[in-house]
Amino acid sequence: MAGSIEELLELLYTEIEEAKNMPLNADKCVVDRDRVLDMIDDVKAEIPVEVKRAQDLVANRNDYIASAKREADEIRDKAKDYAKELLNKESIVKEAEDRSSEIIAEAEDRSRMLKQAAGEYCEDALRKAEEAVAGIYDEIKRARAQFRSAIGSVSEPAQQQGQPPRGQNPRGQNPRPQPARRPMYDAEADEGIRD
Repeated sequence: MAGSIEELLELLYTEIEEAKNMPLNADKCVVDRDRVLDMIDDVKAEIPVEVKRAQDLVANRNDYIASAKREADEIRDKAKDYAKELLNKESIVKEAEDRSSEIIAEAEDRSRMLKQAAGEYCEDALRKAEEAVAGIYDEIKRARAQFRSAIGSVSEPAQQQGQPPRGQNPRGQNPRPQPARRPMYDAEADEGIRD
């Protein structure tokens, strides 16, 4: 299963929304654990893609600023060369100095404007990427909480009635081996590792 994070979260939402209700309890539902966990894994796999896009935006901003600086340096160099040529001619020394100053000022203004525009563009793009990733993370946490709630409600009724866990007979013996359970993903622990 592949797609954008928004599509994956929409599928996860639909899966939980359309899940069958528990008998006599409209707030609890039964979901296909492996399917929901696969969806959550797909969402987790997409998050680095979003982060890579943000990094690409930063790299593009840096390239844009470097290009603007090169352009400004070329204009400045041309202005200096032009000024040197004019200085060789005594009759127009003053004009050369004035024109050189104007060209340098124009180049610096253009460089400043290009840097500011690039900075604003990248800041806006990074803010949007950050908001999208934060929103996706909140959606994952909500879906995970709903999933845990649904799993808890399925196992609690049997334990409260004193029935043995599924797969055990009343004497506590396991007549058949149980399949290995997949460990539940813990977002808080994962955040602690990354910090």
